[in-house]
Amino acid sequence: MRDVRVIDENGEQLGIIDVRQAIAIARERSLDLIEVAPQASPPVCRIMDYGRYKYEQSKKDKESHKKQKGGDLKGVYLRPRTDDHDLDFKLKNAAKFLKDGDKVKFTVRFRSREITHPEFGRELLAEVAKALEDIATIEKPAAMEGRTMTMIVAPK
Repeated sequence: MRDVRVIDENGEQLGIIDVRQAIAIARERSLDLIEVAPQASPPVCRIMDYGRYKYEQSKKDKESHKKQKGGDLKGVYLRPRTDDHDLDFKLKNAAKFLKDGDKVKFTVRFRSREITHPEFGRELLAEVAKALEDIATIEKPAAMEGRTMTMIVAPK
C-alpha cells in the first residue's frame, strides 16, 4: 500500500506506517489525519484536530489585521481662491492626519471660469507642499483630472 511518515498531536514522530493504519490511529484518538508535506518522500501526515487548527489560524489572522495600520487616505478640499486663514486651518488638519500615519489627498476644485487659470491651483498646491515638506513627502504631484487638480502626500 502507500506508506506515510506520521507525526502525532504532540509533535512526536510515530514513524513510517501504512495510510490505513495512520487513519485508524487518528480515529482512535478522535482526531484527523492531515497531509502536511505531500512532496516529501514518504509524504508527511500529522494527526490533529483540523477544526480547532482552522479556528486558531483565523484568530491569528484577525489579530494580525488588528495590529496593522492601514494608512487611510484622507481628503482635503480647496478652491483656487482659498483664503490664507482657511488654508492654515486645513493645513493644520492635514498635519494631524499625517502624524497619525494617514496619506492626504489635496483636491482643488475649479468652478465655471476658474478652470481657465489652472496656475492658481498649481500655486496653491505648491504652497501646501512647501508648508508640509518637513513632515510629508509628495507621493503624487499636482495633476489635472477634469475640473479638479489633485496631489497626494504621504507621511515621512
